[in-house]
Amino acid sequence: MPKKVKIKMKTKMLDFKMALKYFEEEQFDKLMTQKGLYFLILRSMSRTEILAKLLADNKLNAENVPSRKLLEYVYEKGILLSQIEKCIHETHAIERSSRKEKEDALISELYKLNIFDWGGLHQNSLEKTIVDNYVKKIISFDLINKKIENELQISLKGYVLCSWYNHWTSIIIEDIFKDHKKVLPAVGLVKKIDFFINQIPFDLKVTYFPEGFISEKRKAADLRPETTELKKIARLLNIHFDVDSSGSDLLEDLWKKINDHPSNEAKQCISSIVKFRIALIDQSVRNPHDLIKWLYENQGTRRFDSSNRLFLILVDRSNHFDSWKLKRAKPLLTKTINGYLDALSGKDVGKVVEFDWESNRYKAISDAVFVLK
Repeated sequence: MPKKVKIKMKTKMLDFKMALKYFEEEQFDKLMTQKGLYFLILRSMSRTEILAKLLADNKLNAENVPSRKLLEYVYEKGILLSQIEKCIHETHAIERSSRKEKEDALISELYKLNIFDWGGLHQNSLEKTIVDNYVKKIISFDLINKKIENELQISLKGYVLCSWYNHWTSIIIEDIFKDHKKVLPAVGLVKKIDFFINQIPFDLKVTYFPEGFISEKRKAADLRPETTELKKIARLLNIHFDVDSSGSDLLEDLWKKINDHPSNEAKQCISSIVKFRIALIDQSVRNPHDLIKWLYENQGTRRFDSSNRLFLILVDRSNHFDSWKLKRAKPLLTKTINGYLDALSGKDVGKVVEFDWESNRYKAISDAVFVLK
C-alpha cells in the first residue's frame, strides 16, 4: 500500500541558498518541511511586481535590494504565511477576472474542433520530424515543394490545431483547480508547480488512460495485445487494414472497423477487450498507485522529473478514442475536480510513490483524479 504523506512540520533550519539548491536540482522531497514549503510558496509568486506588492502590504522597504536578490530578501524577512497567501489570492483574482469574461466564448470555440490529429508531427519533435523526413531525405527542389504543399501543410495544420486545443483547455482546467478554496495558485514563473493543495505543491498533468499501461496489464494476465487480437479477427473476417500502420493509429482503425462488423466474432472480440479495459479502469480508480507509478516510470526522456504530480485522467468509457473531447467538458470537469477537492481533509492529500528511473530510485507525492464519461 502507498504511504500516507508525512510533512515534517517542525521548524527546521533551511537557509535560502540550500532551499534554492534543492529546488533547482528538483529534490522536492527535501523541501517537504515547514521552511521548505514556505520557500516553495514564495518561489511560486516570484515575479518582481508581486514581491514588491507583498513587501508594500507589509510595510517593508526594499528600495536598495537588487531585483535578483528580492526573493532571498523576502524569504529572510519571514513574512507571515497568511499574508503571503492573501497576496497570491489577490493577484490571481485580478488575472483570473479577465480570463473568466472570455471563458464561455473560448469553450464554444474549442467545440469546433472535430478531429484531434497531430498529422504525424508530434509534440516536442516538430523540427526533428521535418529535418529527418524532408530536409535530409529529398534532394529535388521540385519534389520538396510538392511534398510541402501536399503533405507538410496538412500536417502543420493538424499540429497547430492540436497545440491550440491543448493550450487553452489546459488553462481552463488549471483555473477550475485554482478557483477552489483549498487551492493556492502559483502566480509567478515557476517550474514544476501549478498550485498548492493544503500547502503541498503539485504539477498538474492532464492525460488519458495510457495504452502502454493496458498492454502491460494484459501481458501480466497472460493476454495477447489488443492490436494482435484485432488483427486476428480482421484477417478472419477479411477486413482490410494498412499493414504498415502501427501504434494508436492502427489500434483505432482496427477497433472502428471490427466494431462496425455485424458478425458474432467481431462482437465477442470487442466485448472481451472492452471488459478488460473497464475492469482495469475501475481497479485504477479504486487504487491508482500502480498507474501513477507507471506514469512516472514511462515519462519521455526529455521531460523527466520527479516533482509532485497530480494526474487528471480523462476516460470516455463508451469510446476510448474520444477521451480528448473531455478536456473541454467544463461542467463534468468542474463537478469531478471540486468533488475531489471537497473530499480532502487536513494535510492528507496524495500518497508517497516510489519509482525507478534509469537505475535510480525517486520519491514523490502524487494522486490521480479520474474524469469519467
